[in-house]
Amino acid sequence: RTVILVLTHDTSGAVGVVLNRPSTSSVAEHLPDWAACAAEPSVVFIGGPVEFEVAIGLEADPASDDPIPGVRVTDLAEMPSGSEIRIFSGYSGWGEGQLESELSEGAWMVLEPAVSDVFDPQPGEMWADVLRRQGGTTAMLASYPDDLRSN
Repeated sequence: RTVILVLTHDTSGAVGVVLNRPSTSSVAEHLPDWAACAAEPSVVFIGGPVEFEVAIGLEADPASDDPIPGVRVTDLAEMPSGSEIRIFSGYSGWGEGQLESELSEGAWMVLEPAVSDVFDPQPGEMWADVLRRQGGTTAMLASYPDDLRSN
């Protein structure tokens, strides 16, 4: 039940961040200059299992379309612009051909992202919300129990 926003994907691999895994560490603890701009909940999110010491910021920017319309990857070494931001510790990464292989196995669903996913104030509900938004049989997956044996 993981929602990942893929930031880059080319022949050498892919990099993304997990959008729905908040930590218990506040943004103020780690990047105090950015705390006032942090989207609620204003905690650092666990971006993935790779390089937790790397911080990635996604900032609301209506003029940007990279990685998705309305969001941009921001340089955390700069001063905040005042736009809403989400901070991630670490990232999700795939080597050359790895993500393509996982997609061909059906390990992931590829769905259209929304700006609201990046800044969702209720990340615990995001997985189900994203599925419901798709409609049809994909939306039905949102109501599946955690343990299918309980169904």
